[in-house]
Amino acid sequence: MAKVVSHCIGNKKISYIWIIMKTESIDPKRWTILRSDYVLREPWLTVRRDHVRQPNGVEIPDYWVLEYPEWVNVIAITTDGKFVMERQYRHAMGFTAYEICAGTAERGEAPLEAARRELSEETGYEGGEWEKFVTTSPNGTSMTNMTHTYIARNVVRTRDAHQEPTEDIDVVLMDEEEVLHLLATQQIVQATMVAPLWKFFYERKRGK
Repeated sequence: MAKVVSHCIGNKKISYIWIIMKTESIDPKRWTILRSDYVLREPWLTVRRDHVRQPNGVEIPDYWVLEYPEWVNVIAITTDGKFVMERQYRHAMGFTAYEICAGTAERGEAPLEAARRELSEETGYEGGEWEKFVTTSPNGTSMTNMTHTYIARNVVRTRDAHQEPTEDIDVVLMDEEEVLHLLATQQIVQATMVAPLWKFFYERKRGK
């Protein structure tokens, strides 16, 4: 279950999506925010500095939090059982890697809408049967957003990819064994993609 959590710091109201993992109404380990200010505000990244107090009374005067929009992944499979994979350069890592389709939800856009849009724009594949598969935290220590992974079965290529000017993505169709090989040899390295893919193949092996 998910809910929107808000708290006020001075005249600022901070809201974010919180995925409830426990039934307790109050988390006894929750930290108290004594002060908060923003040092960077960009469309795809906001950097927040919190002064927090832990339940044991210990204070951390500068705890850095990265506020990102929600992220989406798509494990897309064609009508003939091929996985729609991508290959693109990642500047922060400094190398080209294999990936599944992924992107960012725009302001006001639901994760499913964002996932459908990203798959269409990056690969030209659309349609099929969609289901929510898993939601993960990229880094709960410092990042506020969640990654929503969907499975899209029986997708078909209905158009040319319409990638952004900054994108240079190769679309590659692979069978199951090829994708498993990429995972096993660490040619897919993004944790938010590796975890859902391994979960997908684990559940497929168990017949789910």
